[in-house]
Amino acid sequence: MTSRQKLVFLALGICLAGCGKVGDLEPRTGNTLPVKAYGQTTEQSAQALSTPSVQARPGRTDELLKRSERRIDDPFDVPPGEEPKPFTPEDPATQTSPK
Repeated sequence: MTSRQKLVFLALGICLAGCGKVGDLEPRTGNTLPVKAYGQTTEQSAQALSTPSVQARPGRTDELLKRSERRIDDPFDVPPGEEPKPFTPEDPATQTSPK
């Protein structure tokens, strides 16, 4: 393959990569958008129908980890077949830290 053929294929690839429709979404010819649902006050637009809801893509509003803390020992986190350690209120490993 010559360098000229490589250049032609490269140019063709660049031209094909730029062949995309840029514009608003519209239904195909002969089709319409879904009808207005019962109780809905306005017609749906293509933009509103293609935007995910808050339940589909929830946003983060709070940082869950404020500071690094050592986790206390969980007496019930045992492998299968073993019995959990008995709870003793005086044991410092089972005490929770006040918030």
